[in-house]
Amino acid sequence: MALEMRERCERCTTAALPHDAPARICSYECTFCPPCSEAMQHTCPNCGGELLPRPRRAMNA
Repeated sequence: MALEMRERCERCTTAALPHDAPARICSYECTFCPPCSEAMQHTCPNCGGELLPRPRRAMNA
C-alpha cells in the first residue's frame, strides 16, 4: 500500500503541501504543515500519535 500524499494541512487547510514540500504526518497519515505541527507540539490531534517528517516522493513516482 502506498503512502497517501495529502496536499493540504488538516489544521489550517490553507497550506499547500505538494509531494516535495515539507510536511508532518502520523502513522494514520494525518497531514499537517510544519508550523501547525509545531503549534500542536508534534502530536496528532486526531489519534494522539507523534507527527514526523513526511518522506518526499520523487516527481516520477
